[in-house]
Amino acid sequence: PSEIGNLTNLTNLTLYNNQLTGPIPSEVGNLTNLTELYLLNNQLTDSIPPEIGNLTNLEKLYLYVNQLTGSIPPEIGNLTNLRYLYLDDNELTGSIPSEIGNLTNLTNLTIYNNQLTGSIPTEIGNLTNLTWLQLHNNQLTGSIPPEIGNLTNLTILTLYNNELTGSIPSEIGNLTNLTRLYLGSNQLTGSIPPEIGNLTNLIRLDLSDNQLSSVIPDEICNQGDSTPYLTGNQLCPPYPSCIEDYVGEQDTSD
Repeated sequence: PSEIGNLTNLTNLTLYNNQLTGPIPSEVGNLTNLTELYLLNNQLTDSIPPEIGNLTNLEKLYLYVNQLTGSIPPEIGNLTNLRYLYLDDNELTGSIPSEIGNLTNLTNLTIYNNQLTGSIPTEIGNLTNLTWLQLHNNQLTGSIPPEIGNLTNLTILTLYNNELTGSIPSEIGNLTNLTRLYLGSNQLTGSIPPEIGNLTNLIRLDLSDNQLSSVIPDEICNQGDSTPYLTGNQLCPPYPSCIEDYVGEQDTSD
């Protein structure tokens, strides 16, 4: 109810795993002492109210698994104390606002399983405390920004099943703490950068179902996943011996 906005001394609002319907009331923006807001696993609809940007003390915002629509409000960039932002499994549209780059304390950013379009903002490179960045299963276009190489604390990066184009930036080799790198099912072109060999902590490397071409660099043998997913590209032989059994089908007709 809108009257929830009267509870101005609240620091924690936990309403998850219910069957709540309807919109998030704009009056939630009155709760300026909130540090944690948990509305996940409900049936909330309509857009995220821009008034959420008033909650500048928030550290945790969990809105995932609802039916939220509309775009991510740029006012979310006001929440500079946020450490956890979970917006996944909704019906969000529009682009990722560049203001997300203001959230320099974020460690977890998950916006997967939505209908987001547009490019990944270069400002994402400001989020140097991120350990999880999950943007998969959207309709994101454009190239992977080289600024992603600034996120040296990342352990999980999932961009698969979008419409990303361009080449894999060599800066990806800076992400030496990565354990999972999923770039499959996009429209990436060019060659696999030899810097991929820097990712010695990888458990899973998925570059499948893109339009990657040229020869696979020998440095791929230095990264941590001994059975990477590379099938469905245009990668040319000869293949490095360490992965020749895992190259799968390649279109080398050209």
